[in-house]
Amino acid sequence: MILEVAPLHIRAGQTAEFEAAFLTAQSVIASMPGYLSHELQRCLERPGEYILLVRWESLAAHETGFRKSTGYQEWKRLLHHFYEPFPAVSHYAVVPGAAGG
Repeated sequence: MILEVAPLHIRAGQTAEFEAAFLTAQSVIASMPGYLSHELQRCLERPGEYILLVRWESLAAHETGFRKSTGYQEWKRLLHHFYEPFPAVSHYAVVPGAAGG
């Protein structure tokens, strides 16, 4: 399992529109092969700051499967104009034996 982490900074005054667009866009990502789950969290201290966490079966499921799909074009159309600056996405893997809960 790979965790995609995307820190999102939304243009001032557009958070409500972004959240509404995300509610539509999430069905796009959830329909992708290799998708496992996602969550969008809003920062409590800094308005307009979010973090998107997406769990994928593999790095290729995200980088190739999703980003090269027609669904990604719809995702971009719905969401990318809200970001300022564009997010730097990172991918993480669990350290064996270092997970709890």
